Amino acid sequence: MTKKHKDTRPITDTIFLNKFLNKLKSEGEMGERNYTIFQVGKVTCLRVSDVLALKKSQVFDTGGRVKKDAYIVDKKTKKQNHLYLAPVRDILEDYYVWLQNYETKHPYKKLASSEWLFPSSRRLGFNKPIRENTYYRICHQVGLELGVDWIGSHTMRKTGAVMIYEQTGHNIGFVEHLLNHSSEAMTLRYLGFEEERKEELLDQINFNKI
Repeated sequence: MTKKHKDTRPITDTIFLNKFLNKLKSEGEMGERNYTIFQVGKVTCLRVSDVLALKKSQVFDTGGRVKKDAYIVDKKTKKQNHLYLAPVRDILEDYYVWLQNYETKHPYKKLASSEWLFPSSRRLGFNKPIRENTYYRICHQVGLELGVDWIGSHTMRKTGAVMIYEQTGHNIGFVEHLLNHSSEAMTLRYLGFEEERKEELLDQINFNKI
C-alpha cells in the first residue's frame, strides 16, 4: 500500500462533500470529466484503476443511454464485479452530452470518439484513459484549496463505502461485498472503523453474567 493510499481519507461531511464536488466540477476545462469520475467511483465503490479503465461501451448503449448494469473484472483481485449504474445515470447522461459538445468545439481532441469513458485530454492521448497519478493530483489539489491534505483519488471509493455503511444501518457485509473484499475485518480496517466496531460490540456485553 502506497503512502498516498494510506493517507487518503473519506469525506464524511455532506456540506464539505458538496463544496469539494462543486469545486472539482468548476475547475478547468475538464471539470465535468473529473467530477463524473468521482461520482462514478463513489457510487460503484470501484478502485480508481478500475474506474479509469471503464470503456464507453460498458456504460452506454449504442444510443448513448446509460445501461442499468455493467460487468468488469477488478484489476487488483481479478474477481468479477457487477456495477449497478442507476444511481449515477443522470450524471453519466449529462457527461455524455458534455463529451459530444466538447468534441464539437475541440474536434482535434476527440474525447467523444475515444473508446475510453474518461479519456485523457492531451491532444495525442485521447486514445488512452486519464492516468491515475494525474487524477490523484487533481483531487489532492482541490482538497488543498479547501484546506485539507488528505484527499486523493481513492477518496471517492472510501466516501461511497462510508455512505453505504452509514445509510444501511452499518451493514458491513454488504459494504464488504461491494468493495470486493475477502473479509469483514478487511473492510472495517479499510473504513477505519475497526476500533469503533470493537467498542460497539463490547458495549453490548453484560460483564456481570456469563
